[in-house]
Amino acid sequence: MPTTLPLPGHYEAKQVSQLSLERAGLLADAGEAWAKKHGITPSATDKVKVAAFGIDVQVGFCTPGASLFVPGAVEDTTRTVEWLYRNLGTITGLFFSMDTHRVFQIFHPAWWVDAKGNHPAPFTPIFAEDVRKGTWSAVVHPRESLEYVKKLEASGKYVLTVWPYHTLLGGLSHALVPAVMEAALFHAHARKHQTHFETKGTHAMTENYSVLSPEVTEVGGQVVGGFNTPFFKLLMDYDRIYVFGQAKSHCVLSTLNDMRAHLEKTDPALLKKIWILEDAMSPVPPPPLSPLPDALNFPRIADQAIEAWRKAGMHVVKTSDPIVL
Repeated sequence: MPTTLPLPGHYEAKQVSQLSLERAGLLADAGEAWAKKHGITPSATDKVKVAAFGIDVQVGFCTPGASLFVPGAVEDTTRTVEWLYRNLGTITGLFFSMDTHRVFQIFHPAWWVDAKGNHPAPFTPIFAEDVRKGTWSAVVHPRESLEYVKKLEASGKYVLTVWPYHTLLGGLSHALVPAVMEAALFHAHARKHQTHFETKGTHAMTENYSVLSPEVTEVGGQVVGGFNTPFFKLLMDYDRIYVFGQAKSHCVLSTLNDMRAHLEKTDPALLKKIWILEDAMSPVPPPPLSPLPDALNFPRIADQAIEAWRKAGMHVVKTSDPIVL
């Protein structure tokens, strides 16, 4: 069986930016026929287990017109989908995190009002001092909301950013990009392996950029989240984990930082299992502020993270690089 495969006939690159219903029946038949044609065996027979881990490859981040569309995401996703098809016979399992929100969450406009009762515009940063002075007040849980903002700033990672309503549970923006969903269906049938979906971000009182842990774990004496040990173990059972998705400066960054921190504490030798597809992710653009605070210079934060991961022992590669096992 060749290391790389041709692109299947049902796939068209122009589909990546478009919304459509997944052709589940067509993909079932096509995937099985493709496996027979190219001698692709079930994933259970793989001697080296390769995971493809897509972080938040959802309509809300990757499709033009979505409220949190990341510039560059269409091109990233196109490269990703073609990488998945060309390496179908090598990729053992597919894993996708799903950012999952509702209207009333601490990072959405509905949570905050100014003195006149107006909600903040999307991309407004809210600092602890703003909350102390009453520039912004929480509609509910005011004491806990101030505590949250203070803890978030103290972490040194982010300040609270008010995001547009995005990836709302039950809405179209929550769905996997249709072209990616079709690739996942095709892989599932060709390799006889169930695709895994992991939700994150459902607790109203914390941001959850990383699929492995929330930004703040305790608010008002209540636990709002913790390290996702079961999913971490599921991934680390693989011999190699390829990581891609959106955004490089936020959810990808936080997830990889969590993986790095946990492995450095437990077994640093396992860092070499992680392969980062650098051309399959893009950063959130910085907000139009002058001067721009370092904490909001998202492209620079993402570039610095890439170098830190490389130095830590993770691999940084491109979708055009062959998978050599």
